[in-house]
Amino acid sequence: MKKVLFLLILNLLYSCKTAEDHQNRGLSNLELGKYNEAIDDFNNAIKLKPDFADAYYFRGHSATMLRDHSGSISDFNKAIKIDPAYVIAYGNRGVSKDVLKDYYGAIADFTKAIELKPDFAEAYYLRGNSKVKLKDYYGAIADFNKAIELNPDYANAYYLRGNSKVKLKDYYEAITDF
Repeated sequence: MKKVLFLLILNLLYSCKTAEDHQNRGLSNLELGKYNEAIDDFNNAIKLKPDFADAYYFRGHSATMLRDHSGSISDFNKAIKIDPAYVIAYGNRGVSKDVLKDYYGAIADFTKAIELKPDFAEAYYLRGNSKVKLKDYYGAIADFNKAIELNPDYANAYYLRGNSKVKLKDYYEAITDF
């Protein structure tokens, strides 16, 4: 009985009153891997503040963690509609599109993220990865080059650049990357 009373009091003390409160609890649930609970919290934040781009973004991120890429794309779309300069929303929408094999859509999103943030090494890497899937090895290598220029310790970029060079039968250069 004492435990139930304690939990009731704790819940009352930490009840969410604002959209930001719901988002903060959602972020905690997201961090804990409680993705469904996080989505519920972001839903509540959105109910209180329908133009809350961050809540849509993080709900989309939670959906991605549950492998609901169509749902995540929908939420990233809403975040971008509210804030057209939401760089990370473009990047994560691109990742979901890539998973769904919409490589051209993914490339467009990574390109937009790069336009908004030219030093976004991961966007170059991800765009290169989508280009590999389209067998555009020269384009992919250019993107991996830029990712490496921005982050010389980007091991995955060296690896995928090496794989792309193997596809082009440039074995000596591939060995250098590996």
